[in-house]
Amino acid sequence: MKEIRYIKAIAEALREEMERDENVFVVGEDVGGGGGAFGGTKGLLETFGERRVRDTPISESAIVGIALGAAVRGLRPVAEIMFADFLTVCMDQIVNQLAKTRYMFGGLFDTPVVIRTACGGGLNAGPQHSQCLEAWFAHIPGLKVVSPATPYDVKGLLKSAIRDDNPVLFFENKALYAMKGEIPEEEYLIPIGKADVKRAGSDVTVVAASRMVHESLAAAKTLAEQGIDVEVIDLRTICPLDKETIFASVEKTSKLVVAHEAVKPFGIGAEIAAMVCEEMIEHLDGPVVRVGAPFVPVPFNLEKLYLPNSDDVAGAVRKVMEY
Repeated sequence: MKEIRYIKAIAEALREEMERDENVFVVGEDVGGGGGAFGGTKGLLETFGERRVRDTPISESAIVGIALGAAVRGLRPVAEIMFADFLTVCMDQIVNQLAKTRYMFGGLFDTPVVIRTACGGGLNAGPQHSQCLEAWFAHIPGLKVVSPATPYDVKGLLKSAIRDDNPVLFFENKALYAMKGEIPEEEYLIPIGKADVKRAGSDVTVVAASRMVHESLAAAKTLAEQGIDVEVIDLRTICPLDKETIFASVEKTSKLVVAHEAVKPFGIGAEIAAMVCEEMIEHLDGPVVRVGAPFVPVPFNLEKLYLPNSDDVAGAVRKVMEY
């Protein structure tokens, strides 16, 4: 095993996949000499050249359009959109073209496109550079949505995403880029669509994604000192959702909290709560409690107060323990 930062694990995954398959290339704003907005493509231009590391003008629609066109011609593009907020600029290309091409042509074309993008707060970047929009894209048939929480997961999932013949939206929380963690020296893959039990417990299930996995683990540590044993499930993949792992945990604990950084209304937490209530309400001892951000734009100067944290998760767990 070796210790590596989250952003370095991304760069390592890209390098390994580009070495393995000459059809893999990266495209986006400043992915070449700039090494990507946060360093995810650093060093790739020097190794693979301009043919496979393509800088683009500031046009997100063009980036996704290039990626889709290249994919149907047999290449495997990894497109970088600097901030998840900028996905709004290329929604038509993603939602009406990329997500539907394989379906509309009866499987004649594969669409192996990965769109990497940085989401979330933590940098005081303001309301147009700090949103978590995963739920939007999980709502679109034809797209896979991945949101890794650790260096180990981000590398294994990115490699799997690049090898997938379907489009994958790959959300990387900016607050995690500097995080360190251990990964194997040898190659490994993590299957898309499989959650991970980050902490086993018997009293309450907490299902979380991305940065909120770490907040949930911190809450679980605090609650353990108070005699509450929390099981923490890291979704890793938002769509497809690993229902089996969630259901097995809820069947064991009979209590459920769902935590995500995005605003609480209409989020992935609502879908998971509805899914559990619809299919296994007989196993619940009380209501499902959601943790999420307030329903307002991400404030520049109040971001620390705005973002959900371990105290919010702990409070939600205490609430469900009342039943």
